[in-house]
Amino acid sequence: MHTPGVAADLSHISTKAKVTGHLGSDQLADAVRGADLVLIPAGVPRKPGMTRDDLFNTNAGIVRDLCEVCAEVCPDAIMGIITNPVNSTVPIAEEVYKRKNAFNENKINIFGVTSLDIVRANTFVSELKGLDVDKINVPVIGGHSGVTIIPLLSQATPAVSFPQEERKKLTERIQNAGTEVVEAKAGAGSATLSMAFAAARFAYKMLDALNGADNRVECAYVRSTETPAAYFATPLLLGKNGVEKNLGIPKTIEYEAQLIENAMPELQSNIKKGIEFMSK
Repeated sequence: MHTPGVAADLSHISTKAKVTGHLGSDQLADAVRGADLVLIPAGVPRKPGMTRDDLFNTNAGIVRDLCEVCAEVCPDAIMGIITNPVNSTVPIAEEVYKRKNAFNENKINIFGVTSLDIVRANTFVSELKGLDVDKINVPVIGGHSGVTIIPLLSQATPAVSFPQEERKKLTERIQNAGTEVVEAKAGAGSATLSMAFAAARFAYKMLDALNGADNRVECAYVRSTETPAAYFATPLLLGKNGVEKNLGIPKTIEYEAQLIENAMPELQSNIKKGIEFMSK
């Protein structure tokens, strides 16, 4: 509603960034024309008792409509989908691109931004182990809801160890951290500030890679052949074309391998739901 005013406010900040404001669907094409990176956080937030799937119909339509314009105006831009349920909205985005003849099967430029799961894992582990949070990295693979969120605590750097019961408890906290925020806000929404931080983390790494920087790696949810699921988050080497190389599933311990297996039914169901939405 107040986009032009917010843009004017931001435009006074002393950085090299040029800020413009656009309002309404009739200005959407102008907003994304020429873009190298588009982030889509639009949608309705969860409330207590709601799952990410409860948001599906409203948010699926939003992502569809935005991606239809992007497919026409900036088809080569990197798309970062933040709108939940990410497990379903990323397949929707790719189906839109296919219908608009803007889909490139040799290039992965549509990402589900799952960086918040990494941010949470890093925060929780650093608190438990008394480590510098800026120097820890916990890969989180799979999807972006519930049991599909799979933190690989065994592959954290620097290495950390947990008794199995504590590992299980921490894994479940990471998987349910979004609900922790929803309940704490008591009806006032879901994670926004931590998600903004995580989205910025993804954006900075992607912009660095687009500008030619080496060794920019981030876990994100993309089209994949790593598992039976058509989409799966793994560590990705980012580059000028989006995904330079999918680094695949890191080494896992037995407990984590079981988490991957347990996630498959829900993840495949989420993907199917997104594709069926477009088929209707």
